[in-house]
Amino acid sequence: MKLEIVLITGMSGSGKSVALHALEDAGYYCVDNLPPELLLSFVKLEQTQGAQKVAIAMDVRSATALPLVPQHLETLRKQGVHIKSLFLDSATDTLVRRYSETRRKHPLSRSERTDQQHALVEAIELERELLADLREEAHMIDTSFIRASQLQGYIKSLIAAPEAQLTLVFESFAFKRGIPVDADFVFDVRMLPNPHYEVDLRPLTGRDDAVAAFLRQSPDVAQMFNHIEKFLTHWLEPLARDHRSYVTVGIGCTGGQHRSVYLVEQLAAAFSKRWVTLKRHRELDARGDLPPLSGGATVF
Repeated sequence: MKLEIVLITGMSGSGKSVALHALEDAGYYCVDNLPPELLLSFVKLEQTQGAQKVAIAMDVRSATALPLVPQHLETLRKQGVHIKSLFLDSATDTLVRRYSETRRKHPLSRSERTDQQHALVEAIELERELLADLREEAHMIDTSFIRASQLQGYIKSLIAAPEAQLTLVFESFAFKRGIPVDADFVFDVRMLPNPHYEVDLRPLTGRDDAVAAFLRQSPDVAQMFNHIEKFLTHWLEPLARDHRSYVTVGIGCTGGQHRSVYLVEQLAAAFSKRWVTLKRHRELDARGDLPPLSGGATVF
């Protein structure tokens, strides 16, 4: 069995330690902050020891050597190593809030600056610039609005997906809480009939039969589904030929409870016949009493 490596990179404060914990729970041998210069020799050592599943986290603390990573990954792929690259990101204001809550220092912060918040924003933007190439080569997960348990679930679903040329991720969300920055395509369905205004349907979601029956009655909902399906059917093959590993499709409505959820369920069912397909419901998955990603959790 060939070695499988999951490479976790991303912004400081975006949840890399949470992701590593999820991979450790899934049976991966995890290494945090491995210097890029040691990647090839480390993998060779793991191969001689018969390792099968390894997770590696790299971040901006190895900034000077990060340009080596894409070349090293290509070398490993040519050796038959299966690699999944994941990049965790969050909005700048979310990262600033997390640093304020944890009182951690950003690895690129300059201590001589008196305006600490401005210095933190500058450090975050510099980090984005330094990590841009790694972000481009990886599947990106936006952790701005999700809980630690959600991120763990997302990670486990991605690594459990069968190996394929392209994995299609459908994600419902609420526009009022922001557009997921990990979405490759975003479709706005707020103009469709809203079950929220039906008293009996308001507490339900797009996964409930009553809401689905309500939305199926609308020609506009059917037309929206057909338009999205036609667009994706046309462009997924060229994306796969371009060696894309993941494509994330965001479907947004006002509250992320009914219309977007329904369409994600229907689209995922339709496309699962051709592609490896995953579903996420950002607002529904966030329900419950678990703390948010930044609330009392070590996210660095």
